[in-house]
Amino acid sequence: MTAAPGVTRRDLLKFAGATLALLVSPVGMAATSLLAVRVWPAAEYTRVTIEGNSQLKFTHLLVTDPHRLVVDLEGVEFDSVLQSLPSKVLDSDPYIKLIRAGRNRPGVVRLVVELKSEINPQVFTLAPVGNYGHRLVVDLYPTTPVDPLLALIEKSSPMDAAAGQTGDAQTSADAPAQIARPSPAEQASGTRRSTRPAANRLVTIVLDPGHGGEDPGAVGARGSFEKNVTLSIARRLKQKIDAEPNMRAVLTRDGDYFVPLGQRVTRARRVQSDLFVSIHADAFVRPDARGSSVFVLSESGASSSAARWLAQKENDADLIGGVNLAKQDGHLARTLLDLSQTATINDSLKLGKAVLNELGDINKLHKAHVEQAGFAVLKAPDIPSILVETAFISNPEEEQRLNDDAYQDKMANAILRGLRIYFRDNPPLGRTKIAQLD
Repeated sequence: MTAAPGVTRRDLLKFAGATLALLVSPVGMAATSLLAVRVWPAAEYTRVTIEGNSQLKFTHLLVTDPHRLVVDLEGVEFDSVLQSLPSKVLDSDPYIKLIRAGRNRPGVVRLVVELKSEINPQVFTLAPVGNYGHRLVVDLYPTTPVDPLLALIEKSSPMDAAAGQTGDAQTSADAPAQIARPSPAEQASGTRRSTRPAANRLVTIVLDPGHGGEDPGAVGARGSFEKNVTLSIARRLKQKIDAEPNMRAVLTRDGDYFVPLGQRVTRARRVQSDLFVSIHADAFVRPDARGSSVFVLSESGASSSAARWLAQKENDADLIGGVNLAKQDGHLARTLLDLSQTATINDSLKLGKAVLNELGDINKLHKAHVEQAGFAVLKAPDIPSILVETAFISNPEEEQRLNDDAYQDKMANAILRGLRIYFRDNPPLGRTKIAQLD
């Protein structure tokens, strides 16, 4: 090493030593750049996500009296992204009172989450996927899990609800007449009604608005999120189903939060649902793709390459939404896959055909027949299940219609008519106890 004029060997050694110390010290290490922070409050749990350009290192601990969750982020700086986190907490958040954030020591930022009650936290990282970088996820669950589906059952059991109809509503004995009502298309075509006996009990239909929370689903050219469209249509359909004296509907989610695919199936089985209807708004690489579709599960491969592509995209929801793999029940997943579903798929095809025919009255059909593929959300072994692609949100014209209140109402009415026709021809049998999955 040749020293520059006026610089001694001692000066060079001092400079080299200082440089080495800077490289190995926390301050000198390359800090992770934070890209975004998000908070998703819901009655079931609240999720906080912190997204960075490299893997986030962290430690966390729970503190009581008062209840707090402390998270230390290593190798990050207290920048404007983290400074915005406290403002993202809503007063209505069920679990978070407030979040405090600040520099704890060089290279470490401490988050203190002040809690409204005792919680059971799950803190984990997610690798980059889709449009997301590295994510740290903080899920705050209540120590006593909230199950809105079981709460609904306890509030009003199917038989109690059916027997309790008064006033203008029909009694449980008259309820099947509502199921048997034909659509205008049936009246015009003179379709013959089935002579099979109608059901004498309330039927339960689980509606599954696709995506939610961290998983926006498909995004339209004008910025519409599939998760918002599906929830809006599902809520409209629920209101219409609940107005029927012999039906009631349950939503797998009733807000903007993420529900793993397996949990959606489990919730439907927990309430012994008669049908499962998953609602989506598709996207394709070409903006001219359009039309409505209905899909059911396939045990032997997809009915088309497009169906296979769509199923794979929908099944990736768990990766994008963010599932804590350490908490997944592999045995449950294998059980649902291994059970024979031939009879259920046959019923799903009947349901899908009834709904698809009604959708054709309000929108062009992308395919004139029900398609099949390996959708994870349709794998309840004992519940006829369909996935309805209401329209292509990637098509500018259909995106506009999907955001129109009147069109959403027509879509909900069309699905309801399909449900009525299915139950008219396939009255539900009496309840049979099945194994409950907790």
